[in-house]
Order: sequence, then structure tokens, then C-alpha cells
Amino acid sequence: KQGGSPCEEKHVALLSPVGKIEISGCETGLHEIKLPKTSVLPSGAESSAACEVCEGAEELPEPLRQCTAWLRAYFCEPAATGSLPVPAFHHPLLQRDSFTRQVLWTLLNDVKFGEAVSYKQLADLAGNSRAARAVGGAMRSNPIPIIIPCHRVIRSSGDTGNYGGGHLLKEWLLAHEKRQKEKLAC
Repeated sequence: KQGGSPCEEKHVALLSPVGKIEISGCETGLHEIKLPKTSVLPSGAESSAACEVCEGAEELPEPLRQCTAWLRAYFCEPAATGSLPVPAFHHPLLQRDSFTRQVLWTLLNDVKFGEAVSYKQLADLAGNSRAARAVGGAMRSNPIPIIIPCHRVIRSSGDTGNYGGGHLLKEWLLAHEKRQKEKLAC
């Protein structure tokens, strides 16, 4: 990374209902969450499916421990995510001041579980109503998907739009959140 001493990067893999999620980071914070690239999601991928660390569990720095706990809660008991700390981020994109960083922080803080927002609405929330296309660019460069919930950003038409993890994964995440939100409302 830029300036200072290089990070001692650690890796962990989480076996989730949507496949293997790879997480990297250091003592300072998360670097990246890599979603599985898949054209087929497990049928009936329910939130009760197991969500366990499958690689790299030994000597995890705190941000990676927090990330795996947060993701496990997201898939298995979403109501608990609100009470868990969001791990620190240590990706260069999230360190420097930019519109992309502003958009990602706005998304993290303002668009709640089970909600969706259009690219234009997110541009408005981030303080530049004419930057919907730039919001799309910010979503493409998001290094921390799911925690920074770029899957919740959809087109104004209601179409889900693109997603780094693929269209099927985006639809699955949105449906998962909708199902869980409905369960909590009962």
C-alpha cells in the first residue's frame, strides 16, 4: 500500500450460503471482500445454511475476526448485525477523500438492511444529484461488498442492475434481506 510500512496481510475464507467468500486485511483493517463468481446459486439457499470459516482461522487480526462475525450474522441472524461493530477498513480507496469514498460511506450509513436505493437517490444522499453515473463507478470499485451494501443500489426503473458478484448473487442478497425483514416484522 502507499506510504508507511507495508501491511502484514492475512486471509480468511468463509463458507457462506452463497459460496466461498474470501476476506483479506491486516491489524489496521479490512482490505477486501471477494465474493464467489458463480452463475448458479445453491437452490433454496436459506439464511439458516451454515456459515463457517473454512480457511485461515488461526491468528486472525481483530478486523478480520469482526468481519467474519458480521458476515456470519448477516447470513444466519441478520437482526444481530445492528449490534455488531463494523470492522475498520484499510483499503486505499477508503482512505483518501473522494466522491467514491463519500458515496460508499453514505451507502454504509444511510441505506439500511432490506432497503434499496437508486443510483440517482444515492447520488442525492452523497451530495451531488447529477452524479448517478459516478455512483455506478463507485459501486464497481467497492472493495468491501455486503458490509458496504452496493447490492442495495438498483436502477430507477426497479431493475437490479449490475453487480460484481453477478446478477444472481445480487438478486439473492436482495431477496434474503427482504425475507429476513419480513420475518422480523412478524
